[in-house]
Amino acid sequence: MSSVVIYCRSGFENDAAAEINHHAALQGVGGYVKAKPNTGFVTFECFSPNDAQELIKKVDFKSLVFARQWFAGVLLSNMPIEDRVSEVKAAVSDFPLCGDLRVETPDTNEGKELSKFCKKFSTPLAKSLEKFNKLTREHKPSKPVLHVLFLANDTAYVGYSFSNNNSPFFMGIPRLKMPGDAPSRSTLKLDEAFNVFVPKDEVEKRVQPGMRAVDLGACPGGWTYQLVRRGMFVSAIDNGPMNEALMESGQVKHFTEDGFKYLPEKRNINWLVCDMVEKPLKVTNLMLDWIVNAFAKELIFNLKLPMKKRFDSVYECLTLIHEELAKYEVDYQLQAKHLYHDREEVTVHIKVNRVPEKLYS
Repeated sequence: MSSVVIYCRSGFENDAAAEINHHAALQGVGGYVKAKPNTGFVTFECFSPNDAQELIKKVDFKSLVFARQWFAGVLLSNMPIEDRVSEVKAAVSDFPLCGDLRVETPDTNEGKELSKFCKKFSTPLAKSLEKFNKLTREHKPSKPVLHVLFLANDTAYVGYSFSNNNSPFFMGIPRLKMPGDAPSRSTLKLDEAFNVFVPKDEVEKRVQPGMRAVDLGACPGGWTYQLVRRGMFVSAIDNGPMNEALMESGQVKHFTEDGFKYLPEKRNINWLVCDMVEKPLKVTNLMLDWIVNAFAKELIFNLKLPMKKRFDSVYECLTLIHEELAKYEVDYQLQAKHLYHDREEVTVHIKVNRVPEKLYS
């Protein structure tokens, strides 16, 4: 297999392409990108057939910002409509035994038209692959995931990803329901961020009722809603009005202040969240101030992207974070993702493990 197939939001193909080029170069892997606008996916075609598998092993999927999912695979085209199962079986003959099958489409209008077919096709394909000893009967999360990405009725990429280095979600998209009483649709961005950035086995420890949170630029309360929903006590910072129902919860204090000027009185903030509309570097520097002053243990914030050079803008901000926190000897973990519910923005999560006391004492 010589292709790395990457799912992304429609319209962000150039950013996903620039990103995989960047990481392939860091790994010394030669190849070229194939990307068409508004298709919802790109491929990196490796010059060496074994390099696709090596890339999806060596590059940390969590380090990819614009990729929703990826796998190493091959393109099957002009498949006979009456027997596509046999074509897929032939393509996977040298695949490892996989523990999950995902028959997917790009997240586009054309892809949605294929979704019903994909659901019907999944069952006979799974049964055939089980008999072929390429798919376990029961879901085995420790084994690779087999992907079939249909682009048309007779065309699909077939391949596999490693379950410890991919997205656990079908099509790379967490399925979330919009709460009927949430103040705004932006609430889904923070809900998704918690689902993506905090592992399930750590949620109980890191996202607890009674924790203290700050929401910078909170109005009308879409992100505050998710914090309250998780039982936290929230300082909502915004000059605008907050949702009345949130204020009646007894868990929210509203401070009519500029989010760029507010400073907490104590260093007891478990979560800082920020969805302010401002230049990405300005938000990045604000977050760095909060980190080096040890004001918050974990941060989730959005970087609003320019219309052009979105990849460059994101990586400029991430590079600044890495350089500054290294300079101040801060121990941290960072992940950034263009989430499904994001639009022209990227969501960043930073878990602060240790800040040298000399920085803020």
